[in-house]
Amino acid sequence: MHLEILVEDQSGAALVGVLMPKVAASAGGEHTWQIHSYKGLGRVPKDLRGSSDPRKRILLDRLPDILRGYGRSLQPEHHAVLVLVDSDRRNCREFKNELLEMFAQSCPLSPAPRTLFRLAVEEIEAWLLGDRQAILEEFPKAKIPVLESYPQDGICGTWEKLADAIHPGGSKRLSSLGYAETGRMKSEWARRIGPRLELKRNQSPSFQAFVRGAIRLLSEGT
Repeated sequence: MHLEILVEDQSGAALVGVLMPKVAASAGGEHTWQIHSYKGLGRVPKDLRGSSDPRKRILLDRLPDILRGYGRSLQPEHHAVLVLVDSDRRNCREFKNELLEMFAQSCPLSPAPRTLFRLAVEEIEAWLLGDRQAILEEFPKAKIPVLESYPQDGICGTWEKLADAIHPGGSKRLSSLGYAETGRMKSEWARRIGPRLELKRNQSPSFQAFVRGAIRLLSEGT
């Protein structure tokens, strides 16, 4: 089975990139995947049948077009699409329903690709915080009281909580360096902590939902 995986930014791509070999091994069989990162999440467009500007690499803005294209080009028995986004401060159930409705309306008259939507709650850094042992292995001087104060998959400023635990000067210092530097550090955390994550040990419910869904997609093609 081959997965086309769509994520909203570079840090998501970095983390999924190190996770997928573990997920594929758990699924059994031989699998491939390609990860496509975008420059932000954006919004579900009002005109789902219209075309979007491919130069604007904003995931939800482009998604109806992308799904229609996959529907025309992918073989459902050998390919599937996995869309991973941060829920941010949205209600997860309502946001998931919005994505499913968008999917249904985007491909009414053309073949629809086999597609799975998954949310990281509140941000994908929740998946790193779901495995405290992995964090401490990579950052042995991490501030344990900060890690212990994090409510798993809580809406509480997730990346800031991780930064306060492991980054010199914490989230306040990192924020002062600007959006680009924050994004760079998020990607670095994903690349450093991600390989240490254990699929079964992770305490993040949204992480486990992603793993179960990805394994199911891969297993259906074996």
